[in-house]
Amino acid sequence: MSVNRRSVSQSDPIEAAALPAALRIEDVFKIYKEGSVETVALRGASMEIGRGELVAMLGRSGSGKSTLLNLIAGLDSASAGRIWLAGQEMTNRDGEARSELRRRALGLVLQSGNLIPFLSAQENVELPLLLDGTDAGSARRRATELLELVGLGARTNHRPGELSGGEEQRVAIACALANHPALVLADELTGELDSTTALAILDLLETINRKQHTAFLIVTHDRDVAARARRVVRIEDGEIQDVPHER
Repeated sequence: MSVNRRSVSQSDPIEAAALPAALRIEDVFKIYKEGSVETVALRGASMEIGRGELVAMLGRSGSGKSTLLNLIAGLDSASAGRIWLAGQEMTNRDGEARSELRRRALGLVLQSGNLIPFLSAQENVELPLLLDGTDAGSARRRATELLELVGLGARTNHRPGELSGGEEQRVAIACALANHPALVLADELTGELDSTTALAILDLLETINRKQHTAFLIVTHDRDVAARARRVVRIEDGEIQDVPHER
């Protein structure tokens, strides 16, 4: 089954509902071994994020959050259990195949932005498209479209060092959306931003979620950030639980 790379509009909920979940985690364990010592980082973690959902995950240091993110992104393998992205299993693949699935089905936005400093905003957004085999003309048009979407149409030729922190995060969001991912994983994306800029970034994510039906998992320790999501889950002692939540 191939990954559906076309974004689904909010106006077509029937089609969105027919697609496999953006993320499905089933009874995942991760055990680290050092000599005779075993450390259980994840204990049967399970959750599902449907297409178009906006979910926040709360978790303290040592809760298993970083381990889970690495497994979702295919940067590590589970000791037991299964993970699917856009209906395709991540846990039965080798490293190269996991990287390919991540590139096609998952967008990543990190706290630092993770942009390439010697490339312009336009070139940073084009890069994941070119790596996936998109021709140069199509990559340029898609990058221009996304930079307009995130409000940086006039800053396309600026390098990261010439952008504010909020602008860098907007470019990172555009990069994450480049290949029409089923899920965007945003890890502490407002942690280094002032409150006004952080609110603007959250407004942008809500707009993209609503208009493009892209699913988001926002990982945060900030309850104010989590309050902007439509669903909140907590990871604690390696287990995931839903949190009663009203927006």
